[in-house]
Amino acid sequence: MIDYSFTYGDLEIFLLILVRVTMFVYIAPFFSMSNTPHPIRICFSFLLSVLLYGLVPVQTLEYDSILGYTIIVLKEFFTGLLIGYAAQICTMISNLSGQIVDMQVGLSMVQVMSPGSREQVHISSAIYQYAFMGMMLVSGLYRFLISALVDSFTLIPLNGAVFHTDKLLDSMMKFFGIFMVIGFRICLPVFIITFLLNVILGILARVAPQMNMFAVGMQLKLIVGLSMMYLTSALLYNASDFIFVNMKQMILEFMNDLV
Repeated sequence: MIDYSFTYGDLEIFLLILVRVTMFVYIAPFFSMSNTPHPIRICFSFLLSVLLYGLVPVQTLEYDSILGYTIIVLKEFFTGLLIGYAAQICTMISNLSGQIVDMQVGLSMVQVMSPGSREQVHISSAIYQYAFMGMMLVSGLYRFLISALVDSFTLIPLNGAVFHTDKLLDSMMKFFGIFMVIGFRICLPVFIITFLLNVILGILARVAPQMNMFAVGMQLKLIVGLSMMYLTSALLYNASDFIFVNMKQMILEFMNDLV
């Protein structure tokens, strides 16, 4: 006979699961896009919490007062926040690459609204971000994010998170070193070709000073830069794969730092 009883203690455990899942959904890439309605996020978080309720290893919650339970809720709040943020900061690599490209091409003044960060970003950053988001859907990375959230309840039980600030800081600093390398690799072809073009224009300015190299250079840099972005678009697949591998490593490192 199936037991359908749902006690006050079960409600407390369900609410803790809901807090971690909701924070993850609201900050993780793809799920946190600004064009996703808030009711959809809330319903998705609630349904995912209902599915996880029977899978999460249940432990006895030890607290003495409402303040004690509030502290447990805050721990789950920051646990979901850190796991989602570990994936979100990896998508910010596209912002760095796009900013460098726009500075080289001459589009640094053109900005659009980013779907992920909900702020004004450079137009090349938005293009890279949309490309990586599409590859995330094609490669099924969103399934990995959900599975990582599910596995976090096994690795980090409810009220079992221990925030090692030194380890979290080391993981963050290690990632920012990789962050700069990956971001510069993505825009490296455009950076090299525009740098060589600047050298050529500088030589021509010395050879033929009567020519207005500033007006000519703006047009050439735009045409050459956009052409190079189009020619190297096929390399975005390898770049996205490199980003996704680091995203998985970042999530695992953050989860290990909370144990």
